[in-house]
Amino acid sequence: MSMRPRPWPEVPELTARMARAAVRKGNLATRIRDELGQVYEDARFTEAFGVRGRPGISPAQLMIVSVLQFAEDLTDRQAAEAVRDRITWKYALGLELDDPGFDASVLSEFRARLVDGDLTRLALDALLQRLAELKLVKANGRQRTDSTHVLAAIRGLHRLELAGETVRAALEALSAAAPDWLATVIDSSWVDVYGQRVDNLRLPTSKTRRDELMIRYGRDGYHLLDAVHHPGAPPWLVQIPAVQALRLIWIQQFHLDIDGAGRREVRRRDPAPNGDGVPPVRDKICSPYDLHARYAIKRDTRWRGYKVHFTETCDPPEPATSGSDHDPRRGDHPNLITNVATTTAAVADTTMTTPIHQHLTGKGLTPAEHLVDSGYPSAQLIVTAARDHGITLITPLPADNSAQARAGHGYDRSAFTVDFDTRHSTCPQGHTSSSWTPTRTRGTDTIIVAWPLTACRPCPVRELCTTGDRRKIGLPPRDTHEALTTARTLQKTSDWKTRYRTRAGIEGTIRQATHVTGIRTARYRGLPKTSLEHNIAATAINIIRLDHYWTGQPLDRTRTTHLQRLDFTLAA
Repeated sequence: MSMRPRPWPEVPELTARMARAAVRKGNLATRIRDELGQVYEDARFTEAFGVRGRPGISPAQLMIVSVLQFAEDLTDRQAAEAVRDRITWKYALGLELDDPGFDASVLSEFRARLVDGDLTRLALDALLQRLAELKLVKANGRQRTDSTHVLAAIRGLHRLELAGETVRAALEALSAAAPDWLATVIDSSWVDVYGQRVDNLRLPTSKTRRDELMIRYGRDGYHLLDAVHHPGAPPWLVQIPAVQALRLIWIQQFHLDIDGAGRREVRRRDPAPNGDGVPPVRDKICSPYDLHARYAIKRDTRWRGYKVHFTETCDPPEPATSGSDHDPRRGDHPNLITNVATTTAAVADTTMTTPIHQHLTGKGLTPAEHLVDSGYPSAQLIVTAARDHGITLITPLPADNSAQARAGHGYDRSAFTVDFDTRHSTCPQGHTSSSWTPTRTRGTDTIIVAWPLTACRPCPVRELCTTGDRRKIGLPPRDTHEALTTARTLQKTSDWKTRYRTRAGIEGTIRQATHVTGIRTARYRGLPKTSLEHNIAATAINIIRLDHYWTGQPLDRTRTTHLQRLDFTLAA
């Protein structure tokens, strides 16, 4: 299939007349075309399509279909039926009323091409570019970011189930790809063990029998890996995804020893120091069907899958003036999602701050202020955001973690006066430090400042300062220390608290994304496809918010039940 760029089609006269008669006030599908015009162009999809073969359906039209699909949380089959059945969808796509549409499998193939062509961000980026032309999004404003967990489209497996299902998945793939070859590698007894999915089996309950079965799985897995890598095997067998998953999972789960007599011994990996060691949770594969899904814990939430980070505008409403061009029939400018970043579940929020800033800068949407929660920042990130991107990072910094600060008693770091010019620090009792040693701790530049024994040992308030012979404190570099001191001072003011209170609104965006587009559970497997899903979902959320803006209707407010509205003060 090839793609030959075509201009965005005009709406046929009959389609336009029937759409206006059916929906006089218009709806989401019709307003996308009327208000935005052409958002996507076929030429932007050339990297995902070939230049030879039968011309396919316009990718620009398929992208509009995908956005509408996520706006209504439809399956591929339901979206394809909507293209055939709904007049308003034909209006949005510029189709004749008798257009037969396309098969539902076209949408799946379209997403696969977007992933292969590295166009997972195109849906949102193209919309933001169009909105920037319409002055609905702009740089130098205020934006906020938060993340939420996403469940992978997999079943939770413990170690025994993971091993058995991994071997079974590899056997199933090999039996479909090379049945004649596989029949020479295994015998009929394998069917009794791996003929059904592991969740349909009744696994042994005793520890001894479970350990024996685990070793059986390990031996069988190594037998398959030896067979596919044998010189007489078809060379392409090692490229089968299920075989690659078997190899990766076996590296993590089993250890193979060969003694002096050439005998092989398979052992299950156990945590160190008594065992061979197991990979950390951030690297441990959870399922043979999704090699990117990871197990993670955030506060009280435990899940296997991914994490998605949403960034959206949160500028205060502009006051209406007599000379403004604001249409009174429309609402306030909506808060729009400007960036979506999807990671594995084990990636910490703090590692995403700089990539988010880099992407916003690359799109020309650099905010003047960026509001994030305490999971994203550090003093160094505040300095980096201001120095490299000109962004003021507004976030509550964690308190001093020294023993004195945690106990709430004694002299913490803030009690010491620091002079970076003279490379000295003064304690609350007026004693000057005796050493100033730059070093590197856990990959971070640190300055260790210490006081002399002659000052600390006879100090009358020594118990408020240290339990050792002398006091030592660790300081970050000068620019980081100054940024940290300033930020902690500002976050105690009422003005800072008022500004930061706006950050809480991102929770509503996360709720809307999970409830409207269904992203709490991933539709697809693998990080690239899940990232594409989240970008299309964010585009759909923006379109829904724009529709409310165009019609002057506020977004749905939080609903409360009759029970929640009870006034218990009357009973008192």
